[in-house]
Amino acid sequence: MPARPIGAAKTSNARRTPPPDFGADIGEAARLDAEALFARLAASPQGLTRREAIARLARFGPNTAGRARPMAPLRRLLLLFLSPLPLLLIALAVVARLSGEGRGAMVIVVIVVLSVLLSWFQEVRSGKAAERLRAMVHTTATVLRRDRGKTTAKSPLLAEGHPHEIPVARLVPGDIVHLAAGDLVPADIRLLESKDLFVDQSALTGESIPAEKHAANPAGTASALESGNVALMGTHVVSGTATALVIATGARTRFGSIAASVAAESQPTSFELGMKRFIGLMLRFMLVMVPLVFLINGFLKGNWVEAFLFATAVAVGLTPELLPMVVTINLAKGALAMSRRKVIVKRLNAIQNLGAMNVLCTDKTGTLTQNRVILEKHVDISGAESRHVLELAYLNSHFQSGLKNLLDVAILAHAEMREHVHVPRSYRKIDEVPFDFERRRMSVMVARDPTHHMLICKGAPEEIIAVCASVEQGNKVVPLSGAHGPDLLPVVRGLNEEGFRVIAVAYKHIPVSKNVCSGADESELVLAGYVAFLDPPKESAAGAVRALREHGVRVKVLTGDNEVVTRKVCTMVGIEPGTVVLGSDLERMDDATLAQVAARTGVFAKLAPEQKARIIAALRGGGDVVGYLGDGINDGLALKAADVGVSVEGAADIAKESADIILLEKSLLVLKEGVIEGRRVFANIVKYIRMGASSAFGNMLSVVGASAFLPFLPLAPVQVLLNNLLYDVSQTALATDGVDAAYLAQPRKWDLGNIGRYMLVFGPISSVFDYATFLTLLYAFGALEDQALFQTGWFVESVLSQTLIVHVIRTSGVPFRDSTAAAPLLLTTIAVCAAAAWLPYSGFAQLLGLAPLPSAYWLALGGILLCYLLLTQSVKAALVRRFGLD
Repeated sequence: MPARPIGAAKTSNARRTPPPDFGADIGEAARLDAEALFARLAASPQGLTRREAIARLARFGPNTAGRARPMAPLRRLLLLFLSPLPLLLIALAVVARLSGEGRGAMVIVVIVVLSVLLSWFQEVRSGKAAERLRAMVHTTATVLRRDRGKTTAKSPLLAEGHPHEIPVARLVPGDIVHLAAGDLVPADIRLLESKDLFVDQSALTGESIPAEKHAANPAGTASALESGNVALMGTHVVSGTATALVIATGARTRFGSIAASVAAESQPTSFELGMKRFIGLMLRFMLVMVPLVFLINGFLKGNWVEAFLFATAVAVGLTPELLPMVVTINLAKGALAMSRRKVIVKRLNAIQNLGAMNVLCTDKTGTLTQNRVILEKHVDISGAESRHVLELAYLNSHFQSGLKNLLDVAILAHAEMREHVHVPRSYRKIDEVPFDFERRRMSVMVARDPTHHMLICKGAPEEIIAVCASVEQGNKVVPLSGAHGPDLLPVVRGLNEEGFRVIAVAYKHIPVSKNVCSGADESELVLAGYVAFLDPPKESAAGAVRALREHGVRVKVLTGDNEVVTRKVCTMVGIEPGTVVLGSDLERMDDATLAQVAARTGVFAKLAPEQKARIIAALRGGGDVVGYLGDGINDGLALKAADVGVSVEGAADIAKESADIILLEKSLLVLKEGVIEGRRVFANIVKYIRMGASSAFGNMLSVVGASAFLPFLPLAPVQVLLNNLLYDVSQTALATDGVDAAYLAQPRKWDLGNIGRYMLVFGPISSVFDYATFLTLLYAFGALEDQALFQTGWFVESVLSQTLIVHVIRTSGVPFRDSTAAAPLLLTTIAVCAAAAWLPYSGFAQLLGLAPLPSAYWLALGGILLCYLLLTQSVKAALVRRFGLD
C-alpha cells in the first residue's frame, strides 16, 4: 500500500465542528486562491478523511436537490373537498337530506365526489417535479478521500489521496472531485486544475455554446455562471478534464435552490381565481335572496316549516351544482382533443388558461431555437463567402485529437468537404498544438505531399490576429500592416452583432524538415478569414409567433443568453427586439418599476431563473394571463410562476415536470391549436355559467313576486329540484358544442362584469315571461284555486324556457342561421323538453305534485315562449353591438 501523506493520520479535524460552506456566496469562492479555499473549508488537496466526510454529511445533509415535503395524497384530497364550491354543495346536500329531499341530496353528493376525485387524480399525477429533479443527479462521482485501513478482496480500502467512486448524494463541502467529458457536475465546485475544459451551462443560462472553464482566478467581479473557475450543479462537462473542490452541496447549491422553489405550492391561476370570484358572486346573491324567500313565505303563509323547505330548495336551485362536472367534462374533452395533436395536458385547468393567455413569455434556447450549433458562414477578411476558409477549418477540426467540441462538430457536419479536399488521400497529420486557455487557439500541422507542410490554426479572433503577419485578399497574400488592423475588426464585430460566435482561421507553410510543432510556431501566420456559428431557430418558430400574434397573444422573450445573440434570434423569428432589458437592470428595479417595464418590453436577456419568475409575476399583477414556454432547468421557476407552463420535447426533466402542458412534436404551431382549444373550452364553460346565472336570477325574481301574492308556494320543493336537475342534464352536452369564430379570435378570461350584465338583463326578461305565464294561469285557467295546475304550468314553462333559451344565448349571431348547436346539445334539448311535457301525464305526476294541463294552455305557452325567444334575441343583438358581448 502506498505511503500515507504526512499529517494524514491526524483526526482532530473530524472531531471539531465542520467549517461552513460557501452557499450562495460562490463569488467569494471564485476570487480566493487555492490555499485560502482549503483554509476556509478546512480541506486538503489529498481530500477529506472518512470521519471528516461523515461529520460534514451529518451537518450539511445529503447532496440532493432541495426537498420540499410532498403533500400527502389524503391531505390533498381533503383540501379539494374544503374548497368553496364543494363545501357549499355539501352543506346544501345536508340541509336537503334533513328536509326530506334525500334524492336531491344524493345527486349533489355524487356530483361533488366525482368532480373532486377527478381533480385529485390529476394533481397527484403532476406533483412529482422535485422527485424527477433529484433523479437527474442520482449518479456517482470520483472523489479523493484520505482513508486508512487494510485492503482485502472483499473490501478494498484505497490509500490516502486515492480516488473513490461514491454516490453523488454523499458528497460534502471540502471534497476533491475529478471530472471528465460526459460527467455531470455533481455540486457547486471551484476548479483547482483543468485541461481543455468546456462545460455546457445551457440548462441554467440558455447559452447554447459551451463555456470555457479554467482554474485561474477571475480578473474582475463576475456572477457564478460567468466565473471561469466555477462550475455549478446541473451543468455537464462537454470536453476536457478537471480537478475541483466542492464548495456547496444539496439545497445550498444554485440548482438546489431552484428545485426547492419549483417544489413549492403554485400560485392560483387565472382560471382558479375566476372560479372563486364567480362562486363568491353566487354566494352573495344567495345570502340576499334565500332569506328573503324564506321570510316572505313564512310571514304570508304562516307555515314556517314549509317556508324553510322551499327556501332550501330555492338555495339548491340557485347553486350551479353541475358546474364542477361541466368544467371537468369540458376540460377533459379539450385534453383529449390536444392529445390527438401529440400534446400532453398534465393539469386540466391549464387548457382554459392557455385560451385566456394574452402574453406568452418564452425562453430562447431549445424552444425558439434548435439548441444545436451550426456553421452558418465562412467568410474571408472582407466578409465575402470563402470556400477556402471552410477547407482550412475542416482540416483543423478533422485532424485534431481528443474530443471534438460543438464547434468542431458543426464544421465537420459539412461532410462534402471530406471529398472535396480528398482528406484521406491528400492529407496526413504531422503534429498538433492542443488548445489551452492562455493561447485560446489550437493548431494542427498537416502534409499534403512530401514537399508541402502546413500549420492550420483556429481560435478566438483577437488571439489569431495577434499572431498574424499577413492576410489573404482574394488570391493574394499581403502583409498585415498597421492600416489593415482596424479593417479586420469591423467584420468580426459585425458578425458578433448579428449573434454569431466567430472563430478566426489562419495558416502558414512549414519547412518539410520540421515534424514537430509548438506554440512558438503560431507566429507569422496568414489570416484566411472567419467561420461563424449560430444556434438556428426552429423551422416552426416564426410561423408560431406570427399565428399567436394574429390570435391576440403577445410574445416576449426571457432568456439567460446574451443580448446580441438574443436580438439576432428574435429578428429571425419575427419578434421586434426593441430595447433589450438585462438582468443587471432588473436588480435595480422595484416591483412598481418592473411592472411598467415588463408591460412595454418585448425582450429580456442575461436573466437569472428568479428574475424570469419575477417578470412573470409582474405581468400577472398587471392583469395579464401569462404563459411560459421553456425547456431548461433555469426555466423551472418561470414555468411554476406562470398561469400556464408549456415545455417541449427533449426538455430537461424538471422543465417537463414543472410544466402544465408538454408539446411532443417539434412544431411550435401546435401552440396556436392549443390556444384555440382553450378558448373553445372556456366558451362552453361560460355558456353554462351565463345561462345558469341569468336563469337563477330570473327565477328568484319570479319566486319572490309569486310568493307575495299567492296563497300557496309557487313551486313545491321537489319541483324546484327536479326543474334544476332537468336543466342541468340538458347542459351536459355543452362540451360538444361549437363556438363562434369571432370568439376564438381573441384571448378570453373571466369577466364578472360580463356575467353580471347577462344576469341583470336576461334574468328580468325571463321573469317578465314567468309573470306572463302566471297571469295566463290565474286569469285564463283559474289556477288561483288549483295549486297543482299553477305549479305544473309554471314548472313546464320554466323548464322549456330555460332549455330553449340556450340556443339563443350560446351564439352572438342569429341561432340556426348563423350558428347551429352541436347534435348532442340538440338531442338533450329535445329530450329534456319532451320529459317536461310528459311528466304531468306520467305515473310520476302525483308523486311530484303535477297535474295534466289543458290543451289551450299549450297554445298559450307556445306564444309566450316564441315572444320570449324573439325578445331575448333582439336584446342580445343590442348588447353585442353596445358592449361587444359574445
